[in-house]
Order: sequence, then C-alpha cells, then structure tokens
Amino acid sequence: MSRALSISEVKSRSSWRHYLTLTKPKVVALMLLTALVGMCLAVPGALPLQQSILGLLGIGLMAGSAAAFNHLIDRRIDAIMFRTNKRPLPSQQITPIRVFTFAFSIGLIGFVMLYAGVNALTAWLTFASLLGYAVVYTMYLKRATPQNIVIAGIAGAMPPLLGWTAVTGELHGNAWLLVMIIFIWTPPHFWALAIHRKAEYAKADIPMLPVTHGEEYTKTSILLYTVLLAIICLLPALVGMAGMVYWVGSAFLSAGFIGWAWKLKFNPNEKTAIETFKFSIYHLMLLFLLLLGDHYLT
Repeated sequence: MSRALSISEVKSRSSWRHYLTLTKPKVVALMLLTALVGMCLAVPGALPLQQSILGLLGIGLMAGSAAAFNHLIDRRIDAIMFRTNKRPLPSQQITPIRVFTFAFSIGLIGFVMLYAGVNALTAWLTFASLLGYAVVYTMYLKRATPQNIVIAGIAGAMPPLLGWTAVTGELHGNAWLLVMIIFIWTPPHFWALAIHRKAEYAKADIPMLPVTHGEEYTKTSILLYTVLLAIICLLPALVGMAGMVYWVGSAFLSAGFIGWAWKLKFNPNEKTAIETFKFSIYHLMLLFLLLLGDHYLT
C-alpha cells in the first residue's frame, strides 16, 4: 500500500511539473516583473490591493495559457529541435487534448479574473496579447518571415501596459514607453539565441534571421538594435518617469549589452551568442528593477 501510494505521488508530482513546464514559468515571471513595475509607476502612492493581486494573477494565467498553446502548436517543431525535444508534448509525457484543455482553462480563468476583478480594458488587452503570441506569431509569423519576432514582439512587450491599466483603468503614454523598451529589446535578445540554434531552426524549416540572411547580417542587426535600445532606455529619465539612479544604471546596462553585441559581431567564440542571450535577460530584469528602485528611493 505504501509503495503504491509512493509511486502515485511521484506520478502526480511529475504530472504537475509537466503542466508547470507548459506555462514557461521563467518567461512568465519576467513578464510579471515588468507588469508589476508598470503598476508601481502608474500610481504615486500605495498600490490598490485587489487590482494589483488579481491583475498579476490574471495576467500570469493568460500568459501561461499563451505559452501552453505555443507548446501545443509547435509540438512538431519542438520534436525536431534539441533545445525543445524533451518538452512534455514531444516527449509524450502529456497528450495534446490535455494541453488544450489546460491552456483553455487557465486562459479563461485569467480572463474572467481580469474582467470581473480588475477592469475590462486590461482583460481585453491581455486577451489580444494572448492571440498575438499564440495565434498570430506561433501559427503564422514564425513560419512566414524572418522578421517574425520583430512584428510579433508587441505581444510580448505588453505586460507593463497591462499592469498600468490594471491599477488605473486607462492607457497612458508612459506605459507605452515601457512597452517600447521591451519591443526594441526583443529582437537582439531572440536573434542571439537564433544564432546559437541556427542549425536546429534550419532543420525545422523555420525562417529565423540567421537562417535566411546569414549570421553576419544578424550580428550587425543585433548590434544596431542594442544601440537603439540604449537610446530608448534613456527616455524614462528624459520624460520624468525616473531619476539619476535609473539614468546611471541604464547607461551601464546598455553599455554591457552593446559590449556583448560588439563581441558577437567582431570577436566571437562558440559561446558568445548564448552568453549574449543570457545577458539580455539580466539586462531587462535589472533595468525594470532599476525603474522600481528609482521610483521608491528617489
């Protein structure tokens, strides 16, 4: 009896982990950080408790739903690529119908939570972001053009705006500025990974920029985007959203990203692309933490 219970518990725990994997929790966590910063910058004092908690939960659930739909739609491609072939669907640890049910359910719960407990604007904007990532990008753009991640980047850049609207109920130019930062950050972030996994994308017949235009063209694009990003990242200080703490910190982070992009272009080794990709994640996380710290400390 105890042995049977132990095996059952292991299977249950394993299944729980598979469902968690479907939501891409690390990606969602970074998105929620940017949504939280959007909330904090939107109001001068304490955050409204209900809108903040339900807003983050609803945004997180719908982001997880979009990620799970991405797993479902891309299961054939994931089976081909080494980076993704151990995901729950290609490794047959879970069935497609269960993934669909799970993705639909948490997406619906998230939408209802936002619509009923936060506001309709945030609910519909989050739903539009889900469609943009799970349907427009995953089902069409990813396979249609090497500019896929540029065009679809707006969907992944929306969390700060969603956080802003969750606590204010309205759109604001400063929120769109935060969206612009992530929108410009996304191509150099993702193209660095695409260079590292170029052979796999080619094998899966996905027209990522390094596959269609070559690595050197992609490296030049990454470098130019990091320079543009450095300029965009200064705008919150220029419009009064942030002060000197953010200004200085942003400059250092941008210099680091440009430095990695320069190395990738002119002095790379076999690990430079993936190291540039990893730095870009820290860049965005620390940039938004700087915005948060500057908001409350200055």
